[in-house]
Amino acid sequence: MQRDARVIVVGAGQAGLGAAYHLRRAGLSAPDDFAVLDRAPAPGGAWQFRWPTLTFRTVNGIFKLPGLDVPDVPVDTPVSGVVSEYFAEYEKRFDLNVRRPVSVDSVESLPDGRLRLETSEGPWTAGALINATGTWERPFWPHYPGRESFAGRQLHTADYAGPWEFAGKRVIVVGGGISGVQHVMEIHPYAASTTWMTRTPPRWAEGEFDRRRGAEAVAMVERRVREGLPPQPVVAVTGIPVTPEVREALDTGVLDRRPVFTEIVPEGVVLADGTVLEADVILWATGFRPVIDHLGPLRLRGPRGGIALAGTQADADERIQLVGYGPSASTVGANRASRSAVRRALAVSSQNASNRRRAPAPDRV
Repeated sequence: MQRDARVIVVGAGQAGLGAAYHLRRAGLSAPDDFAVLDRAPAPGGAWQFRWPTLTFRTVNGIFKLPGLDVPDVPVDTPVSGVVSEYFAEYEKRFDLNVRRPVSVDSVESLPDGRLRLETSEGPWTAGALINATGTWERPFWPHYPGRESFAGRQLHTADYAGPWEFAGKRVIVVGGGISGVQHVMEIHPYAASTTWMTRTPPRWAEGEFDRRRGAEAVAMVERRVREGLPPQPVVAVTGIPVTPEVREALDTGVLDRRPVFTEIVPEGVVLADGTVLEADVILWATGFRPVIDHLGPLRLRGPRGGIALAGTQADADERIQLVGYGPSASTVGANRASRSAVRRALAVSSQNASNRRRAPAPDRV
């Protein structure tokens, strides 16, 4: 059975729930006027999958959803459970009626100007779509010669469950972002050895990360997506915050960065000088890519590899708003973007509905 909505939100993480909240504030009711489709098995977005040692002390910021404060908990509390409960309470309090688990396989345009979504629970149609699918479901694994030959274990940040599983192992962590830094610092006390490798030298951010610096970073990422380039993570612009824990790890040599290897062999990796560094584990902390393949039929990507945006709206299709993409991929950016996306989605869906009402009826034979 085909279902219909004025606006559909895909994804119920920070950006998706923020959009749903603003749709409710605009007077729409779920599920008659809008729908939220979420692929995850439970509330919590990507937070529900984070490792137990990621706590409120070590996480790089959790921003409240509009209208409800984040619970005040001890700093050493794992974030995954608290945020999942927080998101569940949010959905219930504002009656967001999130449908899950529902995967969206494709989105295409209909002749009448509406969108058709093929989903795991059947087709939906909508006047506008707010895409808030994030990146967690698409971990990026870079290609290096010989990767498939490695005799040890390879895993990605998405598979990381905690440092204790690396006890007594020789571990190589690849990646110059915040996750890579955290992995090295956590694994070091357990492992026989840890080696941190990055493609380029890490950028350290000394001093307080204030509102001005945040705005400058978001503006740089926004400029890329406005020009149709693939988005960069905000941390690539801001640099890695030098917390007291990071400073200690730098001073003691735990975070002794080395250039990434040139090749992988069964027993380890080959360094630039030709020597082999033996290893039992390669942990790829190499980030994620946007989950947007379901939007492929709409041909939103431009010749420069990304989806060009004006704010949150796709240049190639005004019916599509992207939040949690590019400058709104951070939690603070997602809140701001979700309000703008709702405003534009409602305007577009209203205009399209008006156009359909004015369209002449087809001739009858």
